[in-house]
Amino acid sequence: MAEIKKQNDNTKSANNIANTEAVDKVVEIPHNVSVRQLSEMLKVTVVDIIKQLMRNGIMANINQVIDFEGAEKVAAFYGYKAQLKTQTARKSASVISEIKKQQLLTTETNLKPRPPVITIMGHVDHGKTRLLDAIRKTNVMDTEAGGITQHIGAYQVEINGQKITFLDTPGHEAFTAMRARGAQVTDVTVLVVAADDGVQPQTLEAISHAKAAGVPIVVAINKIDKPEANPDFVKQQLAEAGLVVEEWGGDVIAVGTSAKAREGIQELLENLLLVAEMENLRADPTLPAKGVVIEAEMDKSKGPLTTVLIHDGTLKPGDMVVIGNTWGRVRAMFNDSGKQVRKAKPSTPVVLLGMHEVPQVGDTMTVVSDEKQARILAEENRREAAAVAKAANLTNLLDQVNAGKVKELNIIMKADVQGSVEPIKDSIERLQTDKVQVKLVHSGAGNVTETDVMLAVASQGLVVAFNTGIDVGAQRMADAEGVDIRNYKIIYDLIDDVEKALKGMLEPEYIEVIDGHAEVREVFSAGKKGGVAGSYVLDGKIKRGAKVRLKRGNKIVTDTAISSLRRFKDDVKEVATGYECGITLDNYDKFQVGDIFECYSLERSK
Repeated sequence: MAEIKKQNDNTKSANNIANTEAVDKVVEIPHNVSVRQLSEMLKVTVVDIIKQLMRNGIMANINQVIDFEGAEKVAAFYGYKAQLKTQTARKSASVISEIKKQQLLTTETNLKPRPPVITIMGHVDHGKTRLLDAIRKTNVMDTEAGGITQHIGAYQVEINGQKITFLDTPGHEAFTAMRARGAQVTDVTVLVVAADDGVQPQTLEAISHAKAAGVPIVVAINKIDKPEANPDFVKQQLAEAGLVVEEWGGDVIAVGTSAKAREGIQELLENLLLVAEMENLRADPTLPAKGVVIEAEMDKSKGPLTTVLIHDGTLKPGDMVVIGNTWGRVRAMFNDSGKQVRKAKPSTPVVLLGMHEVPQVGDTMTVVSDEKQARILAEENRREAAAVAKAANLTNLLDQVNAGKVKELNIIMKADVQGSVEPIKDSIERLQTDKVQVKLVHSGAGNVTETDVMLAVASQGLVVAFNTGIDVGAQRMADAEGVDIRNYKIIYDLIDDVEKALKGMLEPEYIEVIDGHAEVREVFSAGKKGGVAGSYVLDGKIKRGAKVRLKRGNKIVTDTAISSLRRFKDDVKEVATGYECGITLDNYDKFQVGDIFECYSLERSK
């Protein structure tokens, strides 16, 4: 009992000391905060936060979200006064004022706001298609200019007098395929998550792909009309996946929707326009057009049909364009309703007629002055495409690191079961250093798929597989794209290889190793070849071609290499301790009796 009382007194004393040391330390904490976020706010290790939570009867891991009351107790222990953080939801007035401020600062007077380009992603059967249909039916332009069409892969809707362009892609595979080819197409990603099913493997993949592209994410929590819907649980899962919604103190907009009942569609569209305003999406319609291919096919009667999303400038019939390694003159353009148009402004999708060949999805389009320039640029693009490596393996990655181009190792990790994923993730994340970062772009359970390989291409990353298989299609794609897939059965081998890769990414450090010493006993003349030092090996070994310093007393006369090494009349590779030899050096032959040769080598520090 006395021991327990002593421990309690010590704990109270520690609390009192912490409180008196930092009475003026105030921290703002939202209604809900993850353990990792709280650790960063209080500048305390995650382990210490978890220990303190356990003392307060709260069991939580690094990604788990706790409420304000629990966080407040931990903050108080470390000498902070916790205040409830005010709502961080975006306000229209502040967004508009920020945009006006940026417009005042710009010197480019021709920049005009352009419609945002949106891609919808998410798990299968979570309602992406129904949501697209609901948007089409809600759209005020659906009778003519804004009708949805599946033919060109993109369409426009209008809300409150402002247009929004939607990319109708098959999924995040196509999204990342375009990203892998260097095409920054999407401005905002809408992540669709079913309220009755929650975050699923493809949801996590979609999040990884959107983050790899570096675009904002707006969450549509769909199917909220179902009796079993649980939006709060979805928000909890999203927080664990790194997406903290605004009402929980994060910066991710989440909107409850029901595609079937057409609920929340208007709110979703309005929020997309808000995000677009914050992104300050602008373009110059007076410039020659630039764009990216989002679909392409060969039509039997019309020839190559190329769907292009205009990113900047204005495209007109008659323009000479280069797309990837092909070119042509625009004979005609059609919008998403199939109507012929005379011009296409920024963020407008159009189908082009006139290309000589079918380009690839993700190829960029550029307007040039004439046919000669088009041919030259197309040929340059062809040569560059053949020379550029699209993905990373440990060999070419380290070459890029040595050239100063890469200081981050991106990893896509797949394991046999979800239970293996977390410990491997934790172990890998602990390996990073101040100079080189390791980033887990995506992790999950199951075989390595084509999606994983495509993500590796987009992020210039490696695919690490633990105790799981590789799909035939994925292996074929990896071979074609040059992606390095590493398969492991033992976790320690996996961690060891990643650690070696990270160490290899650091600037190499070399240490000097002394290989041997020899003393000049006599100097001979070798005619045009200069002087030869008749020497005796004092210790170690003297090697032909080795680095050597010639010392005369305490002074270094020269630092060069041994050009030849002879014993009697024979050329030899090395001479050991206690033997005589003849030595000549590169660019120096003024030897003196008593000079010392100090042979050395540089070894890379482990």
